[in-house]
Amino acid sequence: MKKLLTEFKVFVMRGNILDLAVGVMIGGAFGSIVSSLVNDIFMPLIGLLLGGLNVSGAFLALDGKAYASIDAAVAAGVGTLNYGMFLQKIIDFLIMAFCVFLVLRLMTKLMPKKPAKEARKCPFCLQPVDDQATRCPHCTSQLAQKETLD
Repeated sequence: MKKLLTEFKVFVMRGNILDLAVGVMIGGAFGSIVSSLVNDIFMPLIGLLLGGLNVSGAFLALDGKAYASIDAAVAAGVGTLNYGMFLQKIIDFLIMAFCVFLVLRLMTKLMPKKPAKEARKCPFCLQPVDDQATRCPHCTSQLAQKETLD
C-alpha cells in the first residue's frame, strides 16, 4: 500500500499534471466568462436584431401544437425539440474558440522567439545541407564530416 501511495505522489507531483490541473481550472473560469458574454450580451443583441426573438427559447413541440414556452409544453407532457438552445451552444462554442484563438495569438507574439539553428551549407554551392551528409545533394561535391563534440 505504501508503494502505491508513493507512486501516486510521484505521479501527482509531476509538473505537467499540475499544469494540466491549473489549465482545467482556468479553462472552467474562462468558459463561464464567455458563457456570460454570450448569454448576457450577444444573445439579447441577436434577439433584438431578430425582432425580439429569444433564440435560446426557440423550440418545436413534438405534438405539432403551439405552446407559449418550453415550460408550458413540458407541463402539458409534450416532448420538445429545443433547437434554440442548441443554436446558443453553437454560438457559445464559436465565441469561446475565437477568444482562445486571440489569447493564443497574443501569447505567441509575447513569447520570446527561439533563434533559428543555422543550417550547414555546402562550401561549393552554398546550399543548405544536412549535418550528417557526406555529399551535397545539390552539386554532389564531397563534404568533410562535421566534427562532433562528445
